Amino acid sequence: MSSATVSGQSLREQERAARRAERERQKRIARDEAAERKRAAKSGFANVQNPRRSTVLTVVTALFAIYCLFPFVYLVINATKTQADFTSTFGLGPGRSFALWDNIVTVFTYQDGIFGRWLLNTLLYVVVGAGGATLLAIMGGYALAKFRFPGRKAVFAVIIGSISVPGIALAVPQFLLFAKLGLTNTPWAMIIPSLISPFGLYLMWIFSEQAVPTELLEAARVDGASELRTFRTISLPLLAPGIVTTALFTIVATWNNYFLPLIMLKDADWYPLTIGLNQWKDQASTAGGQAIQNLVITGSLITIIPLVIAFLLLQKYWQSGLAAGAVKE
Repeated sequence: MSSATVSGQSLREQERAARRAERERQKRIARDEAAERKRAAKSGFANVQNPRRSTVLTVVTALFAIYCLFPFVYLVINATKTQADFTSTFGLGPGRSFALWDNIVTVFTYQDGIFGRWLLNTLLYVVVGAGGATLLAIMGGYALAKFRFPGRKAVFAVIIGSISVPGIALAVPQFLLFAKLGLTNTPWAMIIPSLISPFGLYLMWIFSEQAVPTELLEAARVDGASELRTFRTISLPLLAPGIVTTALFTIVATWNNYFLPLIMLKDADWYPLTIGLNQWKDQASTAGGQAIQNLVITGSLITIIPLVIAFLLLQKYWQSGLAAGAVKE
């Protein structure tokens, strides 16, 4: 028998042995999975990917969803009512007439269209203030994560301490400082404090540490790329989820800011939506004031629509940003 025939038979035997070993391995895996499903079913889960339904968890989740969605449903229903229907009908029931479009038109025309001015003011504070805070957080967090310099630990301590201080505790000192500088009752009184986001800086620091490999930066430097080009072309795309997450936090914080403009601004022409709608709400309690709860409700609904759209469009980036660093690789 030739050596070629012997080697061919040996090869076929090896292939048959490999196939038998693979079949045995698949059988062991199937037995292990069946045993794991049986064991896990006793503890409440069929398997990791498809947990068994829990009536208690379903009820708790449903109650939490109702709790979160109830204010929005209330706004949608009552934004369709006239002022007379708002005060005379059930809060979660429809009115005698559908007045949503009329309410929207009245919101933007009431008091010479001041609501549109408040909306533009809020957009200004968000774009300049929250946008600037996001930019500073990106640059600061990236620098703290990827560069080593004296005082780095001290900066970290300051950031952690800043996060622990509530913003409302700084409102009065900020007012006194801005009053000395003559910046109260100006847009700068809203924009400058909004530029500082300790939590956003900390978030970008942690995210940059995990998302941007140091080896990748070193390779770019070896190829002769400048730090600015490396940051722009390599780091920024990798930081996209963290940037979106930080931007959402700063946008929501600036959009919903109430106490700071309350003490900083006196001129209604510079009010954001939060203060302006509160002024409309309190209008009925003033001498000769007219109750316009239907306009307050409709204005509130219009106010939250941009935030809802932003969250829906950026949801996937936001979720991946929150999960960064949660798993050790």
